[in-house]
Amino acid sequence: MDNVPEVKTAIKEDRCMFGTIDSWLIWNLTGGKDGGVHVTDVTNASRTLLMNINTTKWDPILCRFFNIPQKILPKISSSSEIYGYVSDGPLIGKPISGCLGDQQSALLGQRCLRPGQAKSTYGTGCFLLYNTGFEKIDSMHGLLTTVAWKLGKTAPVVYALEGSVAVAGAAINWLRDNLEIFEKVQEVENIASRVMHTGDVYFVPAFSGLYAPYWQEDARGSIVGITEETQRGHIIRATLEAICYQTRDILEAMNKDCGIPLTRLQVDGGMTTNNLLMQLQADLCGIPVVRPQMAETTALGAAMAAGSAAGIEVWDLDHLQPTSNDTFSPVITDEERDNSYAKWKMAVERCLHWDMPPTS
Repeated sequence: MDNVPEVKTAIKEDRCMFGTIDSWLIWNLTGGKDGGVHVTDVTNASRTLLMNINTTKWDPILCRFFNIPQKILPKISSSSEIYGYVSDGPLIGKPISGCLGDQQSALLGQRCLRPGQAKSTYGTGCFLLYNTGFEKIDSMHGLLTTVAWKLGKTAPVVYALEGSVAVAGAAINWLRDNLEIFEKVQEVENIASRVMHTGDVYFVPAFSGLYAPYWQEDARGSIVGITEETQRGHIIRATLEAICYQTRDILEAMNKDCGIPLTRLQVDGGMTTNNLLMQLQADLCGIPVVRPQMAETTALGAAMAAGSAAGIEVWDLDHLQPTSNDTFSPVITDEERDNSYAKWKMAVERCLHWDMPPTS
């Protein structure tokens, strides 16, 4: 818009639209230039920095600040309604009726429908969402307030607290690709299980800073507590524990903001196939960790939103059938848990403010 004259001209001539990936997909599926629908939902719009999450409307002050004309933005709709119909191909005429951001969709797919329920998605990073219901809680402990969903045109908005971990599975990839201490990710659980503990080794994978709840961009990674007895199994196990400790950091912040301690954690994502990681997560957080046997919870959440839309109604979110889950319960003592977490906090302190110029 600032640098391409053709875009400026197109905006003036009402030939330019701007949106998110979902709005582009819906526009193309419903006809594109031949009558496509330009629409997004509240969850995707909330990530543009242009929507007021109180009103769920484009905010004129923010749009002026970023110099974005509101006329080029998609209409903000709910996460569950018929937006339009597929215009071509084998699905021609089928309604498009569900639209959510990936993390919000996973929260819905995990059936975290009530305030006080939370899920954590484990992939390259780690992403936790905590359902706060109709109440928008402004975090005082380093979390983000976001829209969870709006399931219908007249339905109320449900909000969530969110915390993100920058490095989760990426730390495992780093051990493989940079340190070359194993060849395949599938080896991780087996190698880490050969040792009963980390040997007091702690790994803080702050490769480019720490996200929630620290927000310290000058933090850098470290592995502390190494002795001549340290083996690769200790380092790999410490890496798995680092993911769990960072998750606990966020859960502690969520509990403080909401005042209601979480009683169990729903999990999903590629890393949840690692049973040792799941057991460590339960041990280090002190609550059961529940893994659905249906792995694709993000896709399931989108399907639930689409299927429960008015005019579709093949899902009844108030009367869902129970699903099959694997539950990992804590097996260590509170003292062991608290002592190890205190050591983790010490390790984090040593990483902060590392990427700073030396004082003269």
